[in-house]
Amino acid sequence: MNALLLAAGLGTRLRPITDTLTKCLIPIQGKPLLGWWMDLLEQHGVRRVLVNIHHLPNQVRAFAEAYRGSVEISLVHEEHLLGSAGTICANQDFFRDQEQFFILYADNLTDVNLTALKNFNQQNPAPLTVGLFRPENPRACGIAELDTEGTIIGFEEKPKNPRGELASAGVFVGRPELLDYLQPALPAPFDFGGHVMPRLIGRMNGVEISGYLRDIGTHESLQQAEKEWGRVGSGG
Repeated sequence: MNALLLAAGLGTRLRPITDTLTKCLIPIQGKPLLGWWMDLLEQHGVRRVLVNIHHLPNQVRAFAEAYRGSVEISLVHEEHLLGSAGTICANQDFFRDQEQFFILYADNLTDVNLTALKNFNQQNPAPLTVGLFRPENPRACGIAELDTEGTIIGFEEKPKNPRGELASAGVFVGRPELLDYLQPALPAPFDFGGHVMPRLIGRMNGVEISGYLRDIGTHESLQQAEKEWGRVGSGG
């Protein structure tokens, strides 16, 4: 099973750290965030991962060259940021022969059970299965509304008045039919949550994930992750 790890962001909220270090290589508990992701992918049997790069790309190239794990790492450089959906659209060949594939946001530090998410999608086939969590601040997230069968019947990015408590965790399982919902004609940046997921209302499903999840995109959140990660399973 293949995975796309979206890692090309500029990390502007983490400046000045990201002036000299790309966000996906920021260390937590002494290991780069990308290293924790590789551990998770190995644990859940991912064979190939495609990582998009943009800011300070040679740093990620050096990481990939030094990596000695079981996952085959491929890198794709974006001269201009395409947005999350733009990256998926531009690399469709990476997914076409896959019955299922992961789409993962590298901003997150997590020990989510990817196998459980994959199994849910197998038992409840849909073009997209969204891993969901209960955020501290729902207004800062993409909020999903589910029916009793787990179908997502509403989705809104950063709503002023959230209609639910479950948010997209940036952890997805897709199927090839997901590619039919992409709109490559839209100008970059082409966003997955803003432009693609609304088109999948009633056709995608969601399930609440268990385990640790934290977006390390701010200094405060990064400090929290540093304190918390050693107390959870994957960080111990």
